[in-house]
Amino acid sequence: MMFNIAGIVSIIILIAFDQWTKMLAVNKLMNQEPFVIIEKVFQLRYLENRGAAFGILQGQKGFFVITGIIILVAIAYLYNKMPSTKKYHLLRILAILMAAGAIGNMIDRVSKNYVVDFFYFELINFPIFNVADCYVTVAAALLIISIMFIYKEEDFKFIDLGSSKHAGENDDAK
Repeated sequence: MMFNIAGIVSIIILIAFDQWTKMLAVNKLMNQEPFVIIEKVFQLRYLENRGAAFGILQGQKGFFVITGIIILVAIAYLYNKMPSTKKYHLLRILAILMAAGAIGNMIDRVSKNYVVDFFYFELINFPIFNVADCYVTVAAALLIISIMFIYKEEDFKFIDLGSSKHAGENDDAK
C-alpha cells in the first residue's frame, strides 16, 4: 500500500512539472522566434504535435489515447504485482516515469488535440520533444539496460497473468 501511495504522489508531481513546463512553453515560446540556448546545438522552439516522433501518425488522437490507456493499465497491473522488496525499486521508479509521461501527453491530446513540444536539438535535427517524452525515453532506456544487465528471467516470475498464487507477494509487510 505504501508503494502505491508513493507511486501515485510521484506520478502527480511529475505530471504537474510536465504540465507546468508546457504552460511555460505556450506562454513564452508560442508565436515567438526559437529561444537559442546553444547556437546551432540546442534551442527551445514551440510546436503543436498532432502525431508522434518524426511526425508519424498525424491526427490519430484516438489511437494515441487508446494506446495510452492500455499502457497505463499494463503499468498499473505490473506495479501492483511487483514484490515490495528493495530489488524492485528501480522497476517501480521506471513504471512511475512511464506512467507520468503517458498521462502528461494524454492530458494534452485530450484537452488540446495536440501535444506541446519545445526542446529541440538542432545539431542532430532531433524531433522536438517535451518533459513527458523525457520521462518515457529515459525510463525505456533504463528498463532495457536493467533487463539486460541487472534482472534475470526469474526476477519476473511475479508476472503471472493466469494465476493468483503470487497475489500475497505485494503486501507492504514483507
